[in-house]
Amino acid sequence: MTDIPLPVAPAHPHGGAATANKPAGRLASNALGLPSVLFCIVTGAAPLTAMLFNVPVAVQGGGYAAPAAFLLATVALTIFSVGYIAMSRRVTSAGGFYTFISRGLGRIVGVGSGLLIALCYIIFTAAVIGVMGYFAATSIKSWTDVTIPAWAYMIVGLALMTLFAWFHIELTAKVLGVSLVLEVLALLILGIGVFAHGGGSGGLSAAPLNPAEIFSNKGAVKVFGTGAAGVALFAAFWSWVGFEMAPNYAEESRDPRRIARSATYGSVIGLGLFYMFVSYVYVAGWGLPGSVQAVKDQFNGAFASAFYPLADKYVGSPLTTAMQALAITSSFACAMAFYNTSARYLFSLGREGVLPTPLGRTSRRHSPVVAATIVTMLVGAYLLAFVLYDSSTEGALLKLGTWSPLLGVLGILGVQALASVAIIRYFLTTARDGFHWFSTLTAPILGCAAMCGACYLLIANRGALAGNGAVPFIHYLPEVVLAIFAIGLVLGATLRVRNPSRYATVGGTDANSGAISGSTIAADTIAAEQGATLA
Repeated sequence: MTDIPLPVAPAHPHGGAATANKPAGRLASNALGLPSVLFCIVTGAAPLTAMLFNVPVAVQGGGYAAPAAFLLATVALTIFSVGYIAMSRRVTSAGGFYTFISRGLGRIVGVGSGLLIALCYIIFTAAVIGVMGYFAATSIKSWTDVTIPAWAYMIVGLALMTLFAWFHIELTAKVLGVSLVLEVLALLILGIGVFAHGGGSGGLSAAPLNPAEIFSNKGAVKVFGTGAAGVALFAAFWSWVGFEMAPNYAEESRDPRRIARSATYGSVIGLGLFYMFVSYVYVAGWGLPGSVQAVKDQFNGAFASAFYPLADKYVGSPLTTAMQALAITSSFACAMAFYNTSARYLFSLGREGVLPTPLGRTSRRHSPVVAATIVTMLVGAYLLAFVLYDSSTEGALLKLGTWSPLLGVLGILGVQALASVAIIRYFLTTARDGFHWFSTLTAPILGCAAMCGACYLLIANRGALAGNGAVPFIHYLPEVVLAIFAIGLVLGATLRVRNPSRYATVGGTDANSGAISGSTIAADTIAAEQGATLA
């Protein structure tokens, strides 16, 4: 069965589009330039929080070769980005992966991916709010000796994110930008301090940058009893979550095609170089054997972060205090970036009738306020469940902040693998004039292989990553991801039968026209859905 192209819907009087079934909102156009989009993306990766949280995890698995894990992830994600950027130059929409997969593999698979990716970002938002609560509780206690539970800070953080969501996206970008500059500056100062002292305790060594050292690293084996490369690589890939958000801001960008390309490459390569630098600074500062022991000491509660003693030793206590404060603001900025992306996925799914249509409405400031409100409710419910399970400050980090990303990263890696396949099919069928042997074929194949490999490593090592593989949340992690995707497939198939006119608009919104067009998406996905039917 194939789709019958429908007439283009008339323009909505407020700048959006309408179908016979629903009004559609439109996000603020021409609101963001390249720097603003970069701020929204890079703060989603949260450089300081990523380093404080993920470097110790990478060291737990790969020992002092943690910088090499970030090197491998940089290469893999750069290759993936080649095809992703080629697709983003053809398809500009706030739907991101959801829209790309709809165009390349058909609407039903697109709906499954859209629902999964939206829930993944909602889970990421909750996870990072938990990390923020942990850093806020531990830092404020160390400064004032006042004990306030982590969940209290989570409530405040979520309330502030909801408030920002009601304002113009440009305000959010400015807040994120200030946080980003300060946290990058703090880490650079730490690096300068370590290198000014001759490279730290053990001096400079090339071993941390050797990918072969990741596997069965003798430093990790000596301290932790085992060295799991999958643990190290998971920590590296998790550090980049959010780099692919440029297309989600396409409708609010001044030049979507140029900005998506520059912002994606800039965030992937720029973050990769920065992560390698900071993780190398950490390893060099402690020395190769000491870097692994310091992580064990952190896990045993000797200090809140293994980075703090380095700041004390090589720069001074003012930098340590600054890093403690920035760990809070960085986590908040990261969670807010994920919050915004979650709202835009729900907005896209609502605007095109996949989810309830009120989600597709915007405020007078062109913010997706209804979708944002639903994100707040879902994140709040998720946080409540974890707090009821374990309300301790440590639980905010080790359970909410550690278990949740495993679910989210597995979902995102799976969607990225599907997106690679969608890109290949899109340029072999609909957009043959844009086909290129490397950018739309070889690079997506390599990208898909890398994402599938990362999924395998995550699943195989999920018990070690969580610290308890017997917990149902961790044990059934793959099944949960597949179940969410399957629910989306059923939702798409049901929509196809019960409401063909709405189904025809799935993945059809484009930033260039601002319209939801049945004919647009039909032209792009008819070959994909015909192929799926024949198969």
